Amino acid sequence: MPEAPKKTVNGGTDYSLTEKNKRTLQFIEDVTTNPDDVQQRVLAEILSRSAGVEYLGRHGLNGHTDRHTFKKLVPVIKYDDILPDIARIANGDKSPILCSHPISEFLTSSGTSGGERKLMPTIEEELGRRSLLYSLLMPVMNQFVPGLDKGKGMYFLFIKSEAKTPGGLVARPVLTSFYKSNHFKERPYDPYTNYTSPNETILCPDSYQSMYSQMLCGLCQNKDVLRVGAVFASGFIRAIRFLEKHWPLLCSDIRTGSLNPQITDPSVREAVMRVLRPDPGLADFIGSECGRQSWQGIITRLWPNTKYVDVIVTGTMSQYIPTLDYYSNGLPLVCTMYASSECYFGVNLNPLCKPSEVSYTLIPTMAYFEFLPVHRNNGVTNSITVPKSLNEKEQQELVDLVDVKLGQEYELVVTTYAGLYRYRVGDVLRVAGFKNKAPQFNFICRKNVVLSIDSDKTDEVELQNAVKNAVNHLMPFDATLTEYTSYADTSTIPGHYVLFWELHVNGSTPIPPSIFEDCCLTIEESLNSVYRQGRVSDKSIGPLEIKIVESGTFDKLMDYAISLGASINQYKTPRCVKFAPIVELLNSRVVCSYFSPKCPKWAPGHRQWNNSN
Repeated sequence: MPEAPKKTVNGGTDYSLTEKNKRTLQFIEDVTTNPDDVQQRVLAEILSRSAGVEYLGRHGLNGHTDRHTFKKLVPVIKYDDILPDIARIANGDKSPILCSHPISEFLTSSGTSGGERKLMPTIEEELGRRSLLYSLLMPVMNQFVPGLDKGKGMYFLFIKSEAKTPGGLVARPVLTSFYKSNHFKERPYDPYTNYTSPNETILCPDSYQSMYSQMLCGLCQNKDVLRVGAVFASGFIRAIRFLEKHWPLLCSDIRTGSLNPQITDPSVREAVMRVLRPDPGLADFIGSECGRQSWQGIITRLWPNTKYVDVIVTGTMSQYIPTLDYYSNGLPLVCTMYASSECYFGVNLNPLCKPSEVSYTLIPTMAYFEFLPVHRNNGVTNSITVPKSLNEKEQQELVDLVDVKLGQEYELVVTTYAGLYRYRVGDVLRVAGFKNKAPQFNFICRKNVVLSIDSDKTDEVELQNAVKNAVNHLMPFDATLTEYTSYADTSTIPGHYVLFWELHVNGSTPIPPSIFEDCCLTIEESLNSVYRQGRVSDKSIGPLEIKIVESGTFDKLMDYAISLGASINQYKTPRCVKFAPIVELLNSRVVCSYFSPKCPKWAPGHRQWNNSN
């Protein structure tokens, strides 16, 4: 990585910063000009380093590093295929099972397997690879919004809970791993990573204290802020909602220069007090703006020099765009990078584009990439067909990075330095264009996901099983569920799951509200640990709601779908709806609604490593 820029004098741009940006942009030019050469080198390097690992030996690779032999012998896999290997590593087996380098920790994926987070192996050097991708973001952004080195970024960044496997390896989310690493905590001075939030406030495990202290520091430095953001759109909106609730307390702290006693973490208090000074004028200003009836444009009102909002608004996060536009007065919504627990992938080289046009250029040095063509079904559900397991012919359909076709959709398959080989990530991408010879991709969706509010991902099978468990509560009343669908309601903060139920009731005894509340809670108890953590610990998801609709509602839904061109022979009730007129139709026929009365059970920890079957 290039050396860190030196501090500037009198606010001028340092020559070393300009040179660093030039080198970064030239790196992007170089790797996108000959991406296939880079990809072949990456694959050969991964296979050479992993020549003695058990997994590759099991498939007969025997030290071959060429692409043809690799594709012929190594199967395309999903998580369950390597779960026995993951379990062995988690239980303390230190032999080179997947990777020749020691597995340093597990990164917990927000995608789930059997109701639990997936555990992705990683190695120490991957932190450097992630840091490299981060280092590309601001030189690219500075081409479109110059002068970002003259101020600060107000980013709401948080750590989440972690666990240890029986073998002693830490298991935690990828961003928690990065924020706790020396790459982040001891990063050299760089005007592009100059945040209003001190490290101590980001690393505070108490979500309330972390949010309060980060918001307070951001308000104290409001004139310095040139960009605002969070990882996901949902997280940034949650921060604004926090401000709506707590601005009087924050104003009191700013007025007096003293920190609220609810903030008890000593390191957080010490860090905040390095920023906080008595400022009655700023407190009056913030109180005046927050006290207005309308919060439209609150971002530009409180942080007047803000140029853009940096959040992920692709995929399911696109549902938050209207809310972000309202709070920011239409500031550009910027998606800078594409990454996952498995691997960091690429960057957005046109960051000021519309959210609907965001495309990511995969950086070919990050991993070896392959692409499985997927096909859409016709009809109102517009679903995507990707086979669960691949036969030999389907494996041969996979294409390399430079062989994808414009407009075609693919599932991403990766081979990483940390021991994943031809692993199906589950993301569906569409080829949107090219940077030199490297393709650029729109992120379309997570395969099979029907509901998502924050980092949770609920698929159709999981939802079906949860509903099946819940309807048992209706049996004593001789009532059955005739049809249902679902909706991610983001008009509330935090957002929450809504299920529309149409019932057939034979019994004469009215069903009491407590029964429907029990149904709500049973569904939540049946959903995966990522959802339940969002409800219980992160407070990023609100209570689940069941709306009972009039008899005949789903017939009306079918009639509407057919009027739009769906085939009556192929129509099936969508298990999730997003199209606004359909949601309006369903809401117009609601007769009563019920919410989950309490949070579902959740405790940090992972059970998967015990699955060695």
